[in-house]
Amino acid sequence: MSHKRIPKRKAAIAVGGVVALGAAAILLPNANASQDGASDDAAAPKTLKAGDASDLASRLAGLLGDAFAGSYYDGENKQLVVNVVPGDNNNVIVQAKKAGAAVREVDNSMTELEAGARTLKSEATIPGTSWAVDPRTNKILVTADSTVTGDKWEQLESTVRSLGSGMATVKKSAGTFKTFVSGGDAIFSGGARCSLGFNVTAGDGSPAFLTAGHCAAGGDQWSDAQGGQPIATVDQAVFPGEGDFALVTYDDPATVAPSEVNLGDQTLPISQAAEATVGQEVFRMGSTTGLADGQVLGLNATVNYPEGTVTGLIQTNVCAEPGDSGGSMFTRDGLAVGLTSGGSGDCASGGETFFQPVTTALEAVGATLGDAGAAGEEADGQEIGGEEAGAGDQPGDGAGAGAGDAADQGAQDDSGLAGTH
Repeated sequence: MSHKRIPKRKAAIAVGGVVALGAAAILLPNANASQDGASDDAAAPKTLKAGDASDLASRLAGLLGDAFAGSYYDGENKQLVVNVVPGDNNNVIVQAKKAGAAVREVDNSMTELEAGARTLKSEATIPGTSWAVDPRTNKILVTADSTVTGDKWEQLESTVRSLGSGMATVKKSAGTFKTFVSGGDAIFSGGARCSLGFNVTAGDGSPAFLTAGHCAAGGDQWSDAQGGQPIATVDQAVFPGEGDFALVTYDDPATVAPSEVNLGDQTLPISQAAEATVGQEVFRMGSTTGLADGQVLGLNATVNYPEGTVTGLIQTNVCAEPGDSGGSMFTRDGLAVGLTSGGSGDCASGGETFFQPVTTALEAVGATLGDAGAAGEEADGQEIGGEEAGAGDQPGDGAGAGAGDAADQGAQDDSGLAGTH
């Protein structure tokens, strides 16, 4: 396994051809944009990293009040786009522009969209459905999997029509919504196999990790090898309900649990947890499929799994398969964003995938991550493309908050592109 009980890394990643190919190469920070200081025009949208855009979105939500109708990150232009319902007060547009956002006037307020989501919850909580506000269309995106047919489909369509014209769209998914709880080989409990998400420090200072809450249904004790001795015990778990996350503490308090993700041929240090932003580029690591990439499509998503309804999730187009549950979703600059929950499809046909926000999980279990906690060691390494990355041990012998040894699974893409296998 690649996530515990190892000495502090001393090797350094060689600069040059060592990481020129391989799936992890896409994580090099050359696509990151910095704050654009070339213009003194206060009304011109600022060039932002996705993490900075998320912070600006949070500030504008409070500043604009009822006029705020959501936001998303425009990755092509590196800008935050803010939806505004101006009404009779044009000053809100001026405020948003001065703050550095690109402003778009829309019809549906956030209050109206959230009210529509509550109607869906009360009238159309049907297994195999999900919904989330999509700020790019200023509508609620409703998705139904292949099991929603007949009367269930008519009930869903009728509920959507009741919301009024222009409030929601319905999309059919060819797959079936399910939790990705089996098929991997990262962490084991009984017959269940999942992926480790991120190493953290529990509230009492002990080393621990986060994974999916539905994985805890497999058992309280987890090992790093199928049929192996238990090395960690579930401390807290939530699923279904207000999230899908679990805190699992290492049985040995001396366990070294670095704050990093193992990418197979190198590691990526994880500095802190961060909120997701619609439109943001993200990466997922899982023990079955390895490294995959995509975009955030929606926030505060509600998913009606066969086991029950889960709220507060992140919706993406990043692929995942059984065994990837609990695995880490993160940004190229080392921010922890989500834990793999479930979805439909696979990495051949695509589909919808949902993630538990890391920030919410940390707050709920009272744990800390990265710079905020004591669980992570400072990884030795050399700069790659301008940012420091941790040194990778040989596949299968590394530590870190990765979700298993993807190299042993043949999950790395020799073309150098992630998410295409």
